[in-house]
Amino acid sequence: MADTSTGAAVSRPRPWPLTLLRAASLLFVFDTLLQAALAGLFITGDVRFLDLHAANAQLLASVSLVEAVAALLVWRSTRGPAWPFALAVALVVLVGAQMGLGAARMLGGHVPLALGVFGVGVALCCWAWTYRSGKGVDG
Repeated sequence: MADTSTGAAVSRPRPWPLTLLRAASLLFVFDTLLQAALAGLFITGDVRFLDLHAANAQLLASVSLVEAVAALLVWRSTRGPAWPFALAVALVVLVGAQMGLGAARMLGGHVPLALGVFGVGVALCCWAWTYRSGKGVDG
């Protein structure tokens, strides 16, 4: 884009980091709900779902990392608030703790922490979908 008054190029942040954050946050929330469904199916007695639950945890961890990188890019490119990035990093840590507690079969911590992971994921998703930077990068 060129500035017509001076002929100089005007730098505008690209919209893809916010688009990536929105997509990753939505995928994270849906995948967290899938995790709960898989856990529920396992608890009903079908042990096959425990392996699916563990495998899906790996996907959830990967999505949380993508979400954190996207939140960093949104923060830096729009000069918006830093707290969504901090929340995304906290989500990576919480998912890691979840996986550790689950692998250790410490359900007394694993189940309540799952609610926290879901809550933080929803909060970040809501922010991502309502964020308006004022810099022309909002999708």
